[in-house]
Amino acid sequence: MPGNLFVISAPSGAGKTSLVHALLNINPQIDLSVSYTTRSPRPGEHDGKDYHFVSRETFSAMAGRGEFLESAEVYGNLYGTSQTWISQEITKGRDILLEIDWQGAAQVRRLFPECISIFILPPSMEALEQRLKGRGKDNDEVIARRMAAVREDVAHIAEFDYVIINDNLNEALRELNAVVLSARLKCATQLARHQALINQLQNPE
Repeated sequence: MPGNLFVISAPSGAGKTSLVHALLNINPQIDLSVSYTTRSPRPGEHDGKDYHFVSRETFSAMAGRGEFLESAEVYGNLYGTSQTWISQEITKGRDILLEIDWQGAAQVRRLFPECISIFILPPSMEALEQRLKGRGKDNDEVIARRMAAVREDVAHIAEFDYVIINDNLNEALRELNAVVLSARLKCATQLARHQALINQLQNPE
């Protein structure tokens, strides 16, 4: 039985990455797709775990060979998702989670219309700005650009299947995990997964 493909998007600073890591800690049946990017690693990031860090030349060559399920340029850096790896893992029955922006989510929906998309919102603009400053990773100019991009990000919210407001991390995590669990309990999925049980119940003799 094929696995599910979950797509999670959010404005920068909404707490998406923290939420995703918390989900992976409590739900071992889901794997995170590691994207390729041309940006430099931030302190504490590791190649192959947080991202596959590559040059623009390597990224362009991969894109030319059609290796990306989706790709986008965000704040001057290129990001892309390996289509081959995603297809292989889903075929094996693994659930895969993509942490990408709304542009990438739109591309994924065209190729995987059955994917389940989730948009994460911050509780307010004030909280968003505080989180961006609190990360200590970006200067004031970058933070201003990220704040200005929020309106564009949120303009695409209606394209998503679910919306979660990340005010309290534990509550948002419960809601996100509920979406994942409900996808596994869809009738078609359960019929395929438990066909032997269903046949036995229908034909007890």
